[in-house]
Amino acid sequence: MGANQAWSAQPRLSGEHVALEPLSLAHADGLRAALAGGELARLWYTNVPAPEGVDAYIEAALAMRDRGQAWPFVVLDGQGGVVGSTRYYDMDAQVPRLQIGYTFYAPRVQRTGLNTQAKWLLLRHAFETMGCIAVGLETSWFNLASRTAIARLGAKQDGVLRNHRRHADGSPRDTVAFSIIDTEWQAVKRNLEYKLARDATGAQHD
Repeated sequence: MGANQAWSAQPRLSGEHVALEPLSLAHADGLRAALAGGELARLWYTNVPAPEGVDAYIEAALAMRDRGQAWPFVVLDGQGGVVGSTRYYDMDAQVPRLQIGYTFYAPRVQRTGLNTQAKWLLLRHAFETMGCIAVGLETSWFNLASRTAIARLGAKQDGVLRNHRRHADGSPRDTVAFSIIDTEWQAVKRNLEYKLARDATGAQHD
């Protein structure tokens, strides 16, 4: 598949622990179950929907897709159960470059081999199939867990964008911007594959 063709249709990506499928309204009940209790939505510095906001969240994601701005995915575990969502966004085939974000997982699969493999699938497809020369990842200044997780991938911090976006509660967000460039991908890939080999059963990582 040529790089230009790879930008024309959203893929399905799968591995032993996880599958990423194009998000649709058919996944709403599964996402509501994954978000049951609303614990993730109560973290003010994230943009995770509450269970009652899932339909609107999916509709907004699909509107971004229809404008050519994003490819939203539902995240499925090894048994096919819905455990979260993620997406490519700020997609620019002319560079080519994109961002990975809007990511959330049910608490039971956070910091497991599922998350590691999902990032490996997304990054591998971006660099090796879509021909990206850079992939960006962003998070709130206050989301220390996310900043640590992104750095563990091997991404480099590019800087802090002050009052860049807004948090879900409307407050201004300072965005910490990271990226991985094409010349770094092989080292990042090796690191992710090491983590997956070390934890073939999906047990929790450090």
